[in-house]
Amino acid sequence: MIDQHPTLDELKARYHRIALLLKEMYGYPEWREHLSPVDELVSTILSQNTSDTNRDMAFYRLKARFSSWEEVRDADPEAVIEAIRPAGLANQKGPRIQAALQYLTETQGKITLEHLRDMPVDEAKQWLTSINGIGPKTAAIILLFSMNKPAFPVDTHVHRVTKRLGLIGEKTSAEKAHDELEAIVPEEDFYPFHLQVIQHGREICHARNPKCEICPLQDECCYYQRNVAKR
Repeated sequence: MIDQHPTLDELKARYHRIALLLKEMYGYPEWREHLSPVDELVSTILSQNTSDTNRDMAFYRLKARFSSWEEVRDADPEAVIEAIRPAGLANQKGPRIQAALQYLTETQGKITLEHLRDMPVDEAKQWLTSINGIGPKTAAIILLFSMNKPAFPVDTHVHRVTKRLGLIGEKTSAEKAHDELEAIVPEEDFYPFHLQVIQHGREICHARNPKCEICPLQDECCYYQRNVAKR
């Protein structure tokens, strides 16, 4: 039976056992820059409450409609809303994107996030989350994926899978999970573990009807021990 109240050292040991299994299943992704920091900021705002496919469609429609982020910033709000409509919640996301671009202009003199590269991670997170509509997940995605800084993003897959595995508490919110997982996972593993867990969530550990019977993580999984093994 898996301990329901593990110590931090026990959680780290569980993580290492899980990490070895995930590496066998999905490999160990090496870091690569996905988008530039400002592109990542806009893309992540678009990703909120929608699928990756819809996010990407909206992002590239926006890039095709406007030749620069300055044009997006200064555009008629309705034109931005129309361009990003595939992402859903366009009436919220459009003004949020324009406001973020305006904030960068006002604070940096131009639309850039390059100043974050020289900041300590905690300061960079605080700076990003001071922007309206930017939460811990968006901040961590920008820092990790665009700058290779040690920040661990928690999306819906990561939150669900790590909770089932008992790496975070049953009542831990997605926001709080950022801190808890950063205390457990080694910094050099933030990028691969994030991607491995997302892949596991998509392929096996589904929100509904997870494929527990074929999951190699059964022995480390609180959800399996509690809900499946006892049947």
